[in-house]
Amino acid sequence: MPAQISYLLAIESSCDDTSCAILKNDKVLSNVTANQKVHQQYGGVVPELASRAHQSNIVPVVHTALAQANIDKKQLTAIAFTRGPGLMGSLLVGSSFAKSLSLGLEIPLIEVHHMQAHILAHFIDQGQKKPEFPFLALTISGGHTQIVKVTDHHKMEVIGSTMDDAVGEAFDKTGKILGLDYPAGPMVDSLSRKGNPHTFKFPIPKAPNLDYSFSGFKTSVLYFIQKNVKEDPEFIKKNLEDICASIQFTIINILFQKLEKAVEQTGIKSVAIGGGVSANSGIREKLLSKEKEGWTVFIPPFEYTTDNAAMIGISGYYKYLDQDFAGLDITATARIPM
Repeated sequence: MPAQISYLLAIESSCDDTSCAILKNDKVLSNVTANQKVHQQYGGVVPELASRAHQSNIVPVVHTALAQANIDKKQLTAIAFTRGPGLMGSLLVGSSFAKSLSLGLEIPLIEVHHMQAHILAHFIDQGQKKPEFPFLALTISGGHTQIVKVTDHHKMEVIGSTMDDAVGEAFDKTGKILGLDYPAGPMVDSLSRKGNPHTFKFPIPKAPNLDYSFSGFKTSVLYFIQKNVKEDPEFIKKNLEDICASIQFTIINILFQKLEKAVEQTGIKSVAIGGGVSANSGIREKLLSKEKEGWTVFIPPFEYTTDNAAMIGISGYYKYLDQDFAGLDITATARIPM
């Protein structure tokens, strides 16, 4: 059994954010993230540029995290890192650094599944109520859309998933169609608050069981905009807020139709959300409204919605308690099942 007090350093580098956190057991002492603005001009993350930026950012980010936590690296008891899924080049930077630090300090190495970590962010101790097992988790991000049945800190079953595109991509790509900058999701959310969600109607894609599909939805928005702009070149400018509100309203309906079905099928009314898109105000409001139907809902703080090392740290902490360590021969994996 490990010592009661553990100091764990966690590294997250799955996409374009370089992040390092220091945890004392299940409490976060520091959580430092370096963002990469270079991708905005390309309208999406460029993998090669992302991995190069990670190489530049990782040492100062780790140094800052240790300084903010007022912890010397010799006090660390374990190193956790994101093994996958993610961009291979980005993952290699984080995993290589983590393995080197683990070897140099002669302390255990812990590999973490990125999407599991989004779910376990709810267990970071901030004095809040935490989910009880079993519960359902809706993980929504730029690369994933999943409904997960969670029965333990590391026992999770995906019971629904996207068949094509993720919800975050649906927000970003439809926003791009409207001429919004990358990432467009937050701007769609902001503009939608001023619009009427019932002004325009978009179709709800059909997908089997608890699975999702967003590719057809994106196409319907594209054809809708092309048709109306052809008739009125000023159509987007005149109706931007209403278009955004209608897009967001439809996406939320797509998400919750399947989530409601999952609750009905499993009988589990304890529901949590996680991932970057869980910062969306409309999704948060919709989930909170389900409390009137007897759901118990869990919404993460904004700082733990986007990719961050604190969520990697809490996932690593529970593995540390189980003595679930990785060898130095562990490799990063771009695609890894839940």
